[in-house]
Amino acid sequence: MDVPDYSNLNAEELAAKIGLKPKHIPMLIDAFKAESEEILGNLAIAIEQKNYEQIQHHAHSIKGSAGNLKFDKVYELAREMEFAGRDKNSDFDYEGVFRVISEAIGTIAFV
Repeated sequence: MDVPDYSNLNAEELAAKIGLKPKHIPMLIDAFKAESEEILGNLAIAIEQKNYEQIQHHAHSIKGSAGNLKFDKVYELAREMEFAGRDKNSDFDYEGVFRVISEAIGTIAFV
């Protein structure tokens, strides 16, 4: 599974996509990264404990924020994990998808 690379974000392009002023984008991205760090920590624990309700909850949180910021691949992966958690799908690769989401979020940076 390929890790999406968000290392060359352009604040003006991203602002145009989501309908905001470019000056607000760095603040939103910083908030997303900080919030994601906490959510990912909780998600890792939920995955380890096979707590499907919490997996669904934390994946939903990441999905919403990623979707709002147009991080489409992270959105899709979090959506898949959310639905797998909802369905209590024990065959889903939670660890693998978690790794890709975490690494993708870690690439977020501006050019």
